Amino acid sequence: MGIEEQKEEREVLDSIFPEEITDISETEYRISILLDVTNEDGDDSEPPTLLLRIQYPPTYPDSAPLLDISAPPNAPKHKFLDISSDRATLLAALTPTIEENLGMAMVFTLYSSLKDSAELLIAERQAAAQALRDVEAAEAEEAENAKFHGTQVTRESFLKWREGFRREMREREERRAEEKEAEDKKKRVKEEKRMTGRELWEGGLAKGGEEEEEGGDGLEGVEKLKIEA
Repeated sequence: MGIEEQKEEREVLDSIFPEEITDISETEYRISILLDVTNEDGDDSEPPTLLLRIQYPPTYPDSAPLLDISAPPNAPKHKFLDISSDRATLLAALTPTIEENLGMAMVFTLYSSLKDSAELLIAERQAAAQALRDVEAAEAEEAENAKFHGTQVTRESFLKWREGFRREMREREERRAEEKEAEDKKKRVKEEKRMTGRELWEGGLAKGGEEEEEGGDGLEGVEKLKIEA
């Protein structure tokens, strides 16, 4: 009875999956499952594909089929699905379906259940990633808004700010006075240097001329005394 039901199920599956099913032996085959996945914005990756391997034990469908899940050779790794690490989870998700369908052909039901479980797993991980991005964006926005709102002013914080502000003003005035004093000193030094050059020489000639004029007046007085005598 089991062998006949297995053959009938294979015929039905061949008509449903003409391109997706691959024979391994008379009692073993593999079905390719292309998942329907909505990619995130900016993600152009191909949707992942699962390979469901089914092996009939002699007593199937009264006993469960032997199942395995793998990825196609050289398949690109999907951002939200890793067959090597998710394999056990996906197989465990098929256990209730197997228990509910013992005694009946169940491969198509297992195919649908596996497809739904994998797509749901991806969708949940996409939603979790989006939620994390939303939280990070909200925190960044809150931090940006805090820059504009500033810190609440209290009497203590105001007095502390005022003390610091006044101290800063005093230090600024002291620096300004020191800089002005240094600048004035530089100017005086420059003035002295300029007086040691041509101006000092010219000043010396002018003084000498005055002395000569004073000397000339004295001689004239002597000449007058001689004439009177």
